[in-house]
Amino acid sequence: MWSKSELESRIQMAIAWLREQVSQAGVQGVVIGISGGVDSAVVAGLCKRAFPENSVGVIMPSQSAPEDREDALLIAKTYGLKVIEVDLGEVHQGILEKVNQGLQKQGLTFEGRLSQGNLKARLRMSTLYTVANALNYLVVGTDNAPESYTGYFTKYGDGGVDVLPISSLTKTEVRAWAAQLGLPDKIVNRVPTAGLWPGQTDESEMGITYDLIDRYLVGEEIPAEGIEKIEKLHRQSEHKRYLPPALDLPKPERL
Repeated sequence: MWSKSELESRIQMAIAWLREQVSQAGVQGVVIGISGGVDSAVVAGLCKRAFPENSVGVIMPSQSAPEDREDALLIAKTYGLKVIEVDLGEVHQGILEKVNQGLQKQGLTFEGRLSQGNLKARLRMSTLYTVANALNYLVVGTDNAPESYTGYFTKYGDGGVDVLPISSLTKTEVRAWAAQLGLPDKIVNRVPTAGLWPGQTDESEMGITYDLIDRYLVGEEIPAEGIEKIEKLHRQSEHKRYLPPALDLPKPERL
């Protein structure tokens, strides 16, 4: 395990990197969506340290569990981070209803759970960019290494960000950073969930634990079925990690 001095050194590197990204982009600060989970909590801490006066957290409930909001507010209070709340529940439900009605008119079936979960993530992305554009800030993402490798993020949702400061950290490392940043134990060890629907958890949806993915990513031996599962998720999500393919037609010959 890392010493406190080693953790602090790595955190300072991330803070310096964030400042460099903002400087290169020619913007004024950073905005971060706060879910109540440990990943967004760590990124919020990095943002606050990097830009004490020019960082904003955004809480975006949408038929969310009350404890998600409570934990998000606790994170903001721990850091003294400016925070705004934007309730997306009504907008989310309105879009779903209109899409469902349109599909039914065409005799098409509405596949509800995944569609509504991805819509929720994409509405949050749009909200963060609305705030960022208003303030001339960058949107800072929260994906960690297991999520980045397996593609456990919504395309153009929580994957739609400007910078990713913790995408090289295992979940174990994220928790260590959280403790170093002074977060309460209830946040450090919170059950990971994207809050996409009631009772949803990351590990149940992925079908594998963060611990196994962490061990695989750092080169430890894990059961063969675990390797197969992780690599299958990686292959299936390859399209999320690149820009869309573009057709490059030959230029017409000049007359």
